[in-house]
Amino acid sequence: MITVVSVGKKHEQWVSGAVKHYQDRLKKPFDIDWVFLPHSSLQDDIARQDESERILSRLNGDDFVILLDEAGKAIDSPALSKLLGDTFVSAKKLTIIIGGAYGVDERLHDRAGFVWSLSPLVFPHQLVRLILTEQIYRAQQISMSHPYHHQ
Repeated sequence: MITVVSVGKKHEQWVSGAVKHYQDRLKKPFDIDWVFLPHSSLQDDIARQDESERILSRLNGDDFVILLDEAGKAIDSPALSKLLGDTFVSAKKLTIIIGGAYGVDERLHDRAGFVWSLSPLVFPHQLVRLILTEQIYRAQQISMSHPYHHQ
């Protein structure tokens, strides 16, 4: 199972159906458990520290953490499938983090095993959730040699 920790409200109605469309097709170990943490009531660096602290408190020492960050490394879908598959084989718990509006602090960057950029563009968090869910579904299909993904 993949745990996705996301700062912000639960899925808004416009994205909920689309996320469900892909999530319902996921099979173990690609299935997703969503954890939503409320935005900090603080601002800027203090909000970043507060949210990061709450995210860090949800992690176990052996979790493999993927942090979504527009400044991270861009990878293609087959590379994502391999990364997820390798993590599952190592029997580590996989946690993907979507930080808040102010990002996350250095402690969380340092804790991440991989910092992944979906794009150098900045997307709304709700849209990131949909893109992430579809990419996890695509990674699953690639791992099963299903023709969903065309090379």
